[in-house]
Amino acid sequence: MTTITLDMYQACALAALVYCLGRLMKQKLAFLDRYCIPAPVAGGVVFALLHLALYSAGVLQLNFDTTLQNVFMTIFFCSVGFTACFRLLKKGGIQVFLFLGLAIGICIVQDIAGSGLAAAFGLDPLLGLCMSSMPLVGGHGTSGSFGPLLETEYAVAGATTVALASATYGLVAGSIMGGPTARMRVEKHGLKSTAAEEGNAAAEVASPIDGDKFTTAAMFLAVAIGIGTFIYAFFKDVLDLTFPTYIGAMLAAAAVRNIWDVRGKELPMEEIDALGGLSLNLFLSMAMMSLKLWELAALALPMIVILLVQTLIMFLYANFLVFNVMGRDYEAAAMTTAFCGFGMGATPNAMANMRALVERYGAAPRAFFIVPLVGSLFVDFFNSMILTTFMNFL
Repeated sequence: MTTITLDMYQACALAALVYCLGRLMKQKLAFLDRYCIPAPVAGGVVFALLHLALYSAGVLQLNFDTTLQNVFMTIFFCSVGFTACFRLLKKGGIQVFLFLGLAIGICIVQDIAGSGLAAAFGLDPLLGLCMSSMPLVGGHGTSGSFGPLLETEYAVAGATTVALASATYGLVAGSIMGGPTARMRVEKHGLKSTAAEEGNAAAEVASPIDGDKFTTAAMFLAVAIGIGTFIYAFFKDVLDLTFPTYIGAMLAAAAVRNIWDVRGKELPMEEIDALGGLSLNLFLSMAMMSLKLWELAALALPMIVILLVQTLIMFLYANFLVFNVMGRDYEAAAMTTAFCGFGMGATPNAMANMRALVERYGAAPRAFFIVPLVGSLFVDFFNSMILTTFMNFL
């Protein structure tokens, strides 16, 4: 088999082509746009299937330098930080805690289901945790941390492989499920975006992008990301807390946004949002094209059954519980599609799901503030505590 490794520039170029493929598919296949499937997911799934076919035939395996993937992720979450104004937080503050409570709830439900079904199939219940909130809410990062721990401290053979494969499945399932779930609620209840009434600039009629504003937006993002590195270092080295690397940039951007609001000055929000959207599309394209679907093919029948049950649980939980608890309005629908990506994959998937929705139906600023806040600051901490409790109990 021929193995080719693409450097970060080549990987970025391929990601751009994968995104363009997805956008073309959405133009030609109406159901993709109708169900709000993100273009990077559509193109990424096709590429991943092609890669699987070539790998299975013993023809080709591609490896990627994903350095720029993290850069694009940081730029995107920095752009999200610029949408976080205190006025919006004051209006949606209680919803932050409601959404966090729902996130904690799905962690517990997934762990009960995973460990219980694993035991029913005669497997180690701890192995069931590798198909529960560890990979589904925690993603590849938490799987890579807890999998080796289960292998070394609890003698659970294959824990890391199962967890990473489950995280891959969740990434795809959450992205595909989120759009149709939210669309069903929006269409059924005739929900509309009210962002313009709440005074959010992103909901207003877009003006043509100005070159100087675009440059200014890029400078704001660059400065916020630079300041964010010091914030991240403070959390890590001084407070000994572990957060995603992008959280510093996101907090720095939020601080800049609110300082500018207090001074009565405007930021080039449309241009910042455009740069953030570009970065998200490239990041998610790189993540999707890096999927190794042959790892899923190796899963035993019990694992496939458990993952399908987890998918059904997520659909029911998001569609009925999340939507109703978060207010049964358009913002709740946006948080519902986000929860599918968030609870089955990772926060960037949640953001991509929401972005596909708002591009079709209008802005959802509170959702865009609440979801990354809970996803980046709180959920990994609580998920780790819940997993540790289950590991000791089981």
